[in-house]
Amino acid sequence: MTRFGPQDAHWMTLALAEAARGKGFVEPNPMVGAVLVSDDRLAGSGHHARFGGPHAEVAALAATPGSARGMTMHVTLEPCCHFGKTPPCSRAIVEAGISRVVIATRDPFPLVSGGGIEELRAAGIHVDVWPVDSPVARQAIRLNRPFFKRVLTGRPYTIAKWAMSLDGRIALATGDSRWISNDRSRAIVHEIRGRVDGILVGIGTVKADDPSLTARPPGPRTPRRIVVDPRAETPIESVLVRTARETPVTIFCAANAANDRRKALESSGCELIPLNASANGSLSPESIVEELGSKGLTNLLIEGGSKVLGRFFDAGCIDEVAVFVAPALFGGPAAFPPIESKSVRPMESIPRLAEVRTSTIGSDTLIQGLVQSDWCATLEKSLSR
Repeated sequence: MTRFGPQDAHWMTLALAEAARGKGFVEPNPMVGAVLVSDDRLAGSGHHARFGGPHAEVAALAATPGSARGMTMHVTLEPCCHFGKTPPCSRAIVEAGISRVVIATRDPFPLVSGGGIEELRAAGIHVDVWPVDSPVARQAIRLNRPFFKRVLTGRPYTIAKWAMSLDGRIALATGDSRWISNDRSRAIVHEIRGRVDGILVGIGTVKADDPSLTARPPGPRTPRRIVVDPRAETPIESVLVRTARETPVTIFCAANAANDRRKALESSGCELIPLNASANGSLSPESIVEELGSKGLTNLLIEGGSKVLGRFFDAGCIDEVAVFVAPALFGGPAAFPPIESKSVRPMESIPRLAEVRTSTIGSDTLIQGLVQSDWCATLEKSLSR
């Protein structure tokens, strides 16, 4: 059994920090960082900086002065062993004469999936993989959960985001919700928006708030604006429709939505995707995320309202939550809750978040956590081989 020392954890922590620098720039690829160590000293480091660009291992080798022969490489994800937009990293590592490779987690992508490790070992390189239940591996897995989900399911990774009062309300009875959270919290939301592939809301939110659903200032990605609108009622004069030719807008509507409204939205530059509606007129969250996965989305931010969040939670289509809690009290039963769920569960089976993190954002508190789904168990199994 491999024994990892404190220095191994230290170097991998640096590699994970390198990897995180690629967030929003490399998708649909995973975020990867690598560091090279010689005689317990940092010799070079690098990360996958942009989609189609050099991978982390190659970037770290390029940043290392002189020869890397005999050095140890710490890398956050199993090196690739196939030709894609770039040559295999496993080959670059072998040719560089690296003597030991320490890997934070395996890669479940079918064209890798243990092949990179086998190729390195076949070349005589000592390879150590952190146990899947170790803190180091857990950090590496969390970093690339969106990539892992897309590989295993073909669907985007979904983050449910809302801001609420201390008594758990996202809007007053009048529908007014501006602003619950403080300036710093809203700046964090814009940062998140600038690193995802899509932002989804329901038609109720569009009518109530007339949102732009953009990142301000712009981030590394330009998210697709997505509306769940069964009856194709998105107002032609809304900000979304007026800017649809500048930033993509996708509207999911029922297949039997009025044809004249659909044509008006399409002629304004919106993409309409008809889906079969249920008996009560709602659209299937599973069908929506399947469609978005087929369009190549890796990260999807779901911003509400409460009906949309409730349907996505009930369908098991939420992977992570980010909740901003403000020190305010709305009061009254008519104020809107964040999740309008139809599910009735006993206490022992209610969803509970894993790997919860809390942050103080001025007067607000940000709570983030993971929702466990079937694909998570599949991931654990594939990474534990």
